[in-house]
Amino acid sequence: MNLIDITKMAYANVRSNLLRTLLTISIIAIGIMALVGILTALDGITYALSNSFSGLGANSFEITQKVEKGNGPHGRRVGDPISYRQATSFKKRYTANARVALSMNCTFRASAKYKNKISNPNVRVVGIDENYFYVNGKSVEHGRIFSSTEMKNGSHKAIIGKDIVKTLFNGKDQVALGSFITVSDLKYKVIGIMESKGAGMGGGGDRVVFVPLSVGKMVYGDPRGGYQVVVRGKEVTEMNQSIADAQGLFRKVRRLRIMDDDDFEIRKADAMIAKLEENTSTLRIATVSIGLITLLGAAIGLMNIMLVSVTERTKEIGINKALGARKADIRKIFLMEALIIGQLGGLVGIILGVLVGNIVPQKMGGTFLMPWGWLSLGIVLCLVVGVLSGYYPAKKAANLDPIEALRYE
Repeated sequence: MNLIDITKMAYANVRSNLLRTLLTISIIAIGIMALVGILTALDGITYALSNSFSGLGANSFEITQKVEKGNGPHGRRVGDPISYRQATSFKKRYTANARVALSMNCTFRASAKYKNKISNPNVRVVGIDENYFYVNGKSVEHGRIFSSTEMKNGSHKAIIGKDIVKTLFNGKDQVALGSFITVSDLKYKVIGIMESKGAGMGGGGDRVVFVPLSVGKMVYGDPRGGYQVVVRGKEVTEMNQSIADAQGLFRKVRRLRIMDDDDFEIRKADAMIAKLEENTSTLRIATVSIGLITLLGAAIGLMNIMLVSVTERTKEIGINKALGARKADIRKIFLMEALIIGQLGGLVGIILGVLVGNIVPQKMGGTFLMPWGWLSLGIVLCLVVGVLSGYYPAKKAANLDPIEALRYE
């Protein structure tokens, strides 16, 4: 028997037990869907977050409060938060060939209101200076950014994200521009609308309201500080010198003595991306391990189904042998049945896994991701499951005595 005949017979046998086949396919599909789905989601999330970091550019770095490893999800904080005085003093005194941006996260629980429409209390309000958009790689899609006069005088103007426009203005950008919205009981005139960025870091990348830093400090200012300092140089080759200058100056700003350790950190954008990829690699290993355990269960289920099929078709096997079928032919037919079921389960699982895995990255503003590497892994695993699950039942069927098989009832 040639391969085409064997495949036809195997496919016919698979179809003859449709319900059993569908149940077995479902078991394999669930395992592959979990594996491919989670791995796709991890890749998509990593890509979306990397885009958020890479907006800073390879020639940018951030000065933050020092955090050491310790108990809790965020570690143990060392040193005081960056105060307004320290942030502004650093900005004025930093003379390197770079631009410094200051900002503060005012609140993550504000509500935005326009006429009779109000958003959920999950709007992020950020106070920014005149360099914020350039340094952080952000841009305004409609309208304009704050003028130097508005920054200095603390005008109640706002630049809002796409989610705010969608919630309050039914997605109509031109209606939003020039309108007055209320945020935390204060009115702001909308002068700009940000390009859609997705969730990114910190959640709700499009549920954001930018206000002048002076307004944020006045309305939401925290005496303990908590300002962000980001520096963007003009040349990547000057980064090491820029960081060294920034470190020395910030020690002076923080009034640290020579023997004192730094109580702040300087983080480069590429270092943050590398750390992110390091963390997700551990998650990938855990996901593959869990997926393999799930597929092991599916393989055991498929082998059990194939053994039952051998028992039910004992007389059929005897007839085929009596008509001239060789041991190798019988073995190939049953092995092909296991491979067909495994590949069908894998195909269904891969399609569902890609669709499910792209849900989270899409919510974070990422693009649809086709994980060819994980698709190949899914196909190979299904092939392995089919061979391992089908070999023993196929061998058992091939070794049946034709006379005893014909007598079987």
